[in-house]
Amino acid sequence: MDSSSGDSFLAKTEELVAVDVLEVSGWKDNDPTIFDLTISDTIEGEFQLTNGFGPNKAPQVMKEHWNTFIVEDDFKFIAKNGLNAVRIPVGWWTTRDPTPPPPYVGGSLQILDNAFLWAQKYGLKVILDLHAAPDSQNGVAHSSSRDGTIEWGKTYESIQQTLDVIDFFTARYSKSDSLYAIELLNEPIAPNVTLEALTKYYKAGYEVVRKYSSKVYVILCARLKFTKPDHDLPPPQELLSLASDLVGSVLDVHWYNLFYDIFDNLTVQQNINFIHTNRTSQLDHFSPLNGPLTYVGEWCNEWNVKNATKVDYQRFAKTQLNVYGRATFGWSFWTLKNVQNNWNLEWMINNGYIKL
Repeated sequence: MDSSSGDSFLAKTEELVAVDVLEVSGWKDNDPTIFDLTISDTIEGEFQLTNGFGPNKAPQVMKEHWNTFIVEDDFKFIAKNGLNAVRIPVGWWTTRDPTPPPPYVGGSLQILDNAFLWAQKYGLKVILDLHAAPDSQNGVAHSSSRDGTIEWGKTYESIQQTLDVIDFFTARYSKSDSLYAIELLNEPIAPNVTLEALTKYYKAGYEVVRKYSSKVYVILCARLKFTKPDHDLPPPQELLSLASDLVGSVLDVHWYNLFYDIFDNLTVQQNINFIHTNRTSQLDHFSPLNGPLTYVGEWCNEWNVKNATKVDYQRFAKTQLNVYGRATFGWSFWTLKNVQNNWNLEWMINNGYIKL
């Protein structure tokens, strides 16, 4: 690849890059080159993280994370506070454990096995959520995109690889009393992921789950759009007909009073009114009689209000709980732990910002 200065870079190994300057002909390992390196963004997502640390250090970093971030005591905490299920995000590479393709490192499958054991011990159900599919379905860090590209669904191979992932997870955990639902894909992005490709995959994924279980729910996540403006967001109703034809299916929506223009300048009361009025109406609209179950699969207690008080946040949380509690499959908060307090359910509970 070429730099803006005209120099060229050659990736020689996973950990070595050689630089060819204009004054020297040919690639010479012993030719010293000094250049400025600017990191333009933080490293996010498992691909970038493991790739950044490299094969020697990444296993140690990931092992430390897995053994400390979410542990058995967290499952105990969840059950103690009256919640009855956990939504666990997984990546496709876990199905290749213990030797996933680089830069991923082995060990994640054992952690997932542990989670199922802890869920059973504390009487919790597991919603297994395919958060990162091969080739990335949305291009953002939590889908483990390598560089922001979105290639999922553009080829037969990417869809078939994803079906193989669903087959692996369902076969492995279908006999567990804790497995409650399989979410076939988290947050496919429009328009990159077409409705045609998504519908084809959802139909096939449903059949894969049904090979192993007639009781496990199959969750179909609505398409999202991450960029502003919000006026051309794909409606969740576009999946309503499909979900209605699949017995035991669930329609998943993710609702945040963030990210889109409509929320930029709302006051505390306007945010609360939006939940009361708009979200209630939306739930009613795509929850027809005898239709599929509905699920608010993600929400948090953050907004764009500046200098909001603790009481403001408490009111906002209470309103969302009341409205999202009407969803026939329930809701999941994103997430249990987070560096930002109002995305951190554990912190909110411990500090009195939310009462379940």
